[in-house]
Amino acid sequence: MEDFPWEERYVFGYGSKTEYEKLKKTQPSYTDTFEFLGFDDEVDRGYGILVKVRRVADKRKFTVSLDDLEATDEQSTNCQLLDDFSVWFVNY
Repeated sequence: MEDFPWEERYVFGYGSKTEYEKLKKTQPSYTDTFEFLGFDDEVDRGYGILVKVRRVADKRKFTVSLDDLEATDEQSTNCQLLDDFSVWFVNY
């Protein structure tokens, strides 16, 4: 999983580590594990299909783009489906 857009300045090293750790408490992070809750009613022209997820660590809910997710079980059929969708979305 790549970093979320808000994380780029911190991941690439030109943001404060302290500020990054504080923001990660209220924002979804590429280092988090999420539970899929369902599809959002909206589709965003820039972000595509939006899904509702719950962060496993603290149960906080977020709406994120489907192409930002990866399956944690590489043997599941969902893993290949998510990967295929992400490749298609990025190249569309």
